Amino acid sequence: MIINKKDMLLYAVTDRCGFGYDDFLTRVETALLSGVTCLQLREKELGYTDFLTEAKAVKKLCKKYGVFFIINDNVALALECGADGVHVGQDDMNALDIRKEAGDRLIIGVSAHNVEEALRAEAAGADYLGCGAVFTTSTKQNVTALGCDALSDICRAVDIPVVAIGGINEDNISKLTGSGISGVAVASAIFGAHNVSERCKALRELSEKAVNGIG
Repeated sequence: MIINKKDMLLYAVTDRCGFGYDDFLTRVETALLSGVTCLQLREKELGYTDFLTEAKAVKKLCKKYGVFFIINDNVALALECGADGVHVGQDDMNALDIRKEAGDRLIIGVSAHNVEEALRAEAAGADYLGCGAVFTTSTKQNVTALGCDALSDICRAVDIPVVAIGGINEDNISKLTGSGISGVAVASAIFGAHNVSERCKALRELSEKAVNGIG
């Protein structure tokens, strides 16, 4: 399975933001309808069975709208639910080991915080990188912001797509213009929005400008 740079343009990472299950799925579908090009299901508190049930429901929506579906951290669950890919952090399973287990069935995304980690992930078989936190974010506590210069260094060092993540919103996304990213990953700025559709459309437009060097 191959993922292209254009598929990274607006990468949504789910965040319940206090909403119940049905409302959450409605917001996911709205995001998929409104410009999201890839969606990662991130659930840190759910047990395996509940996570699997939710994953199957979200996968169905992603398939309906032709959007890549990624599972956070859990390789076994990604394979069981038929996800398009899995995203892992530096402290999780190595990309090389994932490839041995999953073959070409999964797209592999890896978090990277510097050039060394980025090069190591690419060499191990990662298909794309999630790099950040670029800005201060409430999603990741006790994390030092990467900054735009370090992000640019990573983009120049690797040949695979790089997605900027961490504290990205409509007010600061233009700072990423010219960095070499393929897109932006956004969580609460989408799923915590009063109007998910309007927010996605705005972020998609701003991401296109940043990726294409217009800003």
